[in-house]
Amino acid sequence: MKLTKNARLELTVESFGAEGEGVCRYEGMAVFVPRALPGERIIAQITRVEKRYAFARAMEILSASPDRVTPACPYARQCGGCTCQHMAYGAQLAFKRSQVEGCMRHIAGLSVPVQPVLGMQEPWHYRNKIAVPVSGTAENPLLGYYAPRSHRVVDVQRCLIAREEGNQVVAAVRRWMCEGQIAPYDEATHKGNVRHVMMRASRAGEVMAVLVVNARTLPHERELIACLREGVPGLVSVCVSVNMRPDNVILGDSYRVLWGQERLRDTLCGNTFLLSPLSFFQVNPEQTERLYRTALDFAQLRGDETVADVYCGAGTITLMLARHAARVIGIEIVPDAIRDAKENARLNGVENAQFYCGAAESILPELVRQGLRPDVIVLDPPRKGADEAVLRAIAVAQPARVVYISCNPATQARDARILCAMGYAAQRCQPVDMFCQTAGVENVMLFERQQAAEQP
Repeated sequence: MKLTKNARLELTVESFGAEGEGVCRYEGMAVFVPRALPGERIIAQITRVEKRYAFARAMEILSASPDRVTPACPYARQCGGCTCQHMAYGAQLAFKRSQVEGCMRHIAGLSVPVQPVLGMQEPWHYRNKIAVPVSGTAENPLLGYYAPRSHRVVDVQRCLIAREEGNQVVAAVRRWMCEGQIAPYDEATHKGNVRHVMMRASRAGEVMAVLVVNARTLPHERELIACLREGVPGLVSVCVSVNMRPDNVILGDSYRVLWGQERLRDTLCGNTFLLSPLSFFQVNPEQTERLYRTALDFAQLRGDETVADVYCGAGTITLMLARHAARVIGIEIVPDAIRDAKENARLNGVENAQFYCGAAESILPELVRQGLRPDVIVLDPPRKGADEAVLRAIAVAQPARVVYISCNPATQARDARILCAMGYAAQRCQPVDMFCQTAGVENVMLFERQQAAEQP
């Protein structure tokens, strides 16, 4: 029988897909079913058919997995954010470990042992930053998260993985938009005003609210500030970022302060950080400290080394490494993040850290050409992974160890294959559950130089 849209089938879920969806087989064709668990027998309805695979939705669970639980969030089925809430937390950790193992085996061709995922004792209300897309109309604005595989906004009144301050900010902006009849942004026409609502919260409970808007001026600014100050007890900053580009990038290239502080103060690994709206900072501070301690352990620093921290952001890893090394160099492309990193070094009395602003694929090769030979290189690139020029520069510099942190095991595995071809061996692999209730996982890998690296 040829698969067609809307066909109903009885299927057995065989395994997990990359995003936590169940993978079934029908006459040899893979059928991906969101929120279906391995071992379950289901009635599925086909929603889309491609040449070699199909998608379906689970209409009925005939035989449920013992790992199935009732999602705590009422938006779990519609929202594309927390795609793993239907799994018991232990099952989520097992899935994420298998995800890393699969990437290392199939993409990198490695048999490196993957340790059990470091999980949280309380895997809720952990996100210190959220960026909520806005849609709908001035009369009925929708503030929430995208539905799976779409840009349709699901209106969410309260997110269970966000800090409560995030929900307070969203509620205050929602009220301001309704009272002032502020038009949400429309992706199709590129008209309307408010595109995203962003929130950062410090461990001390201080809050920065950022509106991303599609205009140079914002109507009813005083009313916005009043709504936020009334609805968010910890508010210390209100900023606006202008983004008039017709793309999916959230923040604009600059921002201005409407009220309060220009930057938010937070702590991590014993250091204090000042963060602008444009600075990268991990969203789960408790797990970030476990992640960075793992990276520090893998680096095996004695105190006399030169270390390069590539894709350093606001210097969170750089400053931690600086406490254990003779010299640390941080490289980051975002000017505001580099400004914050330099200020953070001064704030924490760190004098052995030097920062360079520019693309890692340009800065690191140039520094290596000038003679830089780090003993250890730490990488924490964006989801797309490290640029090939960065990996080639590592091969030339020949550090004894490379510590690679990634939020995307697939691109990390791709880069691991390249590093291993350049004379490095993958020695250790430790996943950390930074993004509880979602399919995402952070992973730290240690590579050690086995021989003189190839000269690309």
